[in-house]
Amino acid sequence: VFGKDINLVLVLNNLSSDRKSIRVDMSASTILYTRRAVAEILKAATAVELGPKQGKHIRVKIPYTHYGKYLTTDKRIQVTALCEVMRSQGLKLLVEKTIILEDTNIIIKVPRRVVVNRAVSLEISYANPLPEPVSRCVLLVTLMNQQVKINLARLAPRERSKIFFEFTPRRAGPLQLQVDFSCDKFSHVKGFVTIAVARA
Repeated sequence: VFGKDINLVLVLNNLSSDRKSIRVDMSASTILYTRRAVAEILKAATAVELGPKQGKHIRVKIPYTHYGKYLTTDKRIQVTALCEVMRSQGLKLLVEKTIILEDTNIIIKVPRRVVVNRAVSLEISYANPLPEPVSRCVLLVTLMNQQVKINLARLAPRERSKIFFEFTPRRAGPLQLQVDFSCDKFSHVKGFVTIAVARA
């Protein structure tokens, strides 16, 4: 989840009956959706001894403090592990994993019944998932082809807050509401809901 430390496990298994010495070079970078690297956030190397038919786990932690300021709006991190079996004429194995960090910041609560031409109040809650305060918070609400910009107070670390948004639907049928939350530390955290508007 965005804002938290990332914990990974690399599992190595020796399927042969011989002892193996493995060198593991690990790296991680923030990337765009096109897989183009933005910034390297982890580089580590380790050596592992595996007995016959033995398996081992290598644990890797990427703290938020390492990736937070380099993350793009795509919220993607590419992790690679190059595993080289020593004394084996250059036998190598490359393992890759793309991590897409999830947002859990926006929650939209809609009343059970929404009726055309009758005012309705929605509850929109938003959060700061980071271990540090954020400021210049802005909520952009898009509904019925109109956008409303709402300036919000700063949020303390891990703080959740909420506002009430009132509107009057002008026609029956499905209506989509989209919310976009931005601040000085991250931007474009989105949430949306489809509202079923009943006839009067």
